[in-house]
Amino acid sequence: IRIGLILKQRALLFSSVYDYDLVVIGGGSGGLACSKEAAQLGQKVAVLDHVEPSVKGTKWGLGGTCVNVGCIPKKLMHQAALLGTAVKDAKKFGWQISEPICHDWSTMADAVQNHVRSLNWGHRVQLQDKKVKYLNIKGSLLDEHTVKGLTKAGKETILTAKNIVIATGGRPKYPTNIPGAMEHGITNVALECAGFLTGIGLDTTVMVRSIALRGFDQQMAGLVTDYMEAYGTKFAWQCVPKRVDKLSSGVLQVTWMDNNTGNEHKDTYDSVLWAVGRAPETKALGLDKLGVQLDKETGKIVVGADESTSVPNIYAFGDIGEGRPELTPTAIKAGKLLARRLARHSAELMNYDSVPTTVFTPLEYGCVGLSEEEAEKRLGKDGIEVYHAFYKPLEFTVAERDASQCYLKVICERDGDQKILGLHFTGPNAGEVTQGFALAFQCGATYSHLLQTVGIHPTCAEELTKVNITKRSGLDATVTGC
Repeated sequence: IRIGLILKQRALLFSSVYDYDLVVIGGGSGGLACSKEAAQLGQKVAVLDHVEPSVKGTKWGLGGTCVNVGCIPKKLMHQAALLGTAVKDAKKFGWQISEPICHDWSTMADAVQNHVRSLNWGHRVQLQDKKVKYLNIKGSLLDEHTVKGLTKAGKETILTAKNIVIATGGRPKYPTNIPGAMEHGITNVALECAGFLTGIGLDTTVMVRSIALRGFDQQMAGLVTDYMEAYGTKFAWQCVPKRVDKLSSGVLQVTWMDNNTGNEHKDTYDSVLWAVGRAPETKALGLDKLGVQLDKETGKIVVGADESTSVPNIYAFGDIGEGRPELTPTAIKAGKLLARRLARHSAELMNYDSVPTTVFTPLEYGCVGLSEEEAEKRLGKDGIEVYHAFYKPLEFTVAERDASQCYLKVICERDGDQKILGLHFTGPNAGEVTQGFALAFQCGATYSHLLQTVGIHPTCAEELTKVNITKRSGLDATVTGC
């Protein structure tokens, strides 16, 4: 009994050395998931969240980019645009709709912002319910166990923790070398934003310096932009902006160079939106003083398979981790697994292979696994087999919509069981379709498994279970019949 009592006292003494078992810096999707999971496992947890206003003074509440200025408002605005298209289709299906049909931005914006505020409140309630200490302060590191917090009023707070997790994500970049860019521009994602703006009736132009959807399968990217051009979005290909000037009338004059011709052009717009990538939120964390290794090119934190940094007891995950997918569900999953490992509840590592994603453009594009380019790079052109099909969604038929860009392809190993390496789909509800097939990737799906699967009729997803034409054959891949 005496031995047991001594051990228990030692454990209590060790835990009382620090204020917390875990301090998480960053209240985005990943940071919140990590902090709540740790608290559920009996850890004493604090989460620090602070939003620096954007160049335009925009601020937001708890929940990070996804909830406030990313996935959630984007998808809702995408839905607004899809409803506009549905109203046009409805007339072909017999609905009597009086003209003109117009969209009111303020109504949509108010509704979206109200939903976002409800999510902000929900996150705060969840933290309280799970006994996570929420501090609306700006955090930085003093050492591997100490965090300094600074309130808006400049009041300093010191917190100590056994482990510190950095989940601060990133913020949009401005092209600071272009005069007028920061003064007169706002930021967001490119094709998705251009798509829904076109969909609600706004005259929208996308200036593309090199290629669209960098990092994605480029055949699929071409189908997405082809559809958008037919949808009404204008594209200025191979063009580089030079400056932005605000004219006396209040409109913005953009000057750019057309690299195809070498000619300079000018035109005026009501708004200029920059979508030139994101920068990690690392500069104000004090990482250089502690020796936390950053990638020299990206500025992101170099992390191991267990999300550890170069300094013991300091971990990082999500968008801020070098080489990690910049996706909300990935950060949530990684955060939960990290919390379990730190609480000695599990040793499971995050699997970053075959993470599915969807681009919510007017014609949605979903994918999981390798692009055709990457598969070819790894196995060679003769080492892969690509099954593909052009199909027409049933929804497009009566509505007389063009389905030229509705396409799917399944990239497989050419030999053996023909393991599926990549699956790509453009069409309605691409995210819903891709999510289901992503499960198969975790089970080592093969082309035979795909053919053995009974499709649900009539759906777009069933076309993936029937795909049988290879690119190599050169045969027409257009689906005929129902």
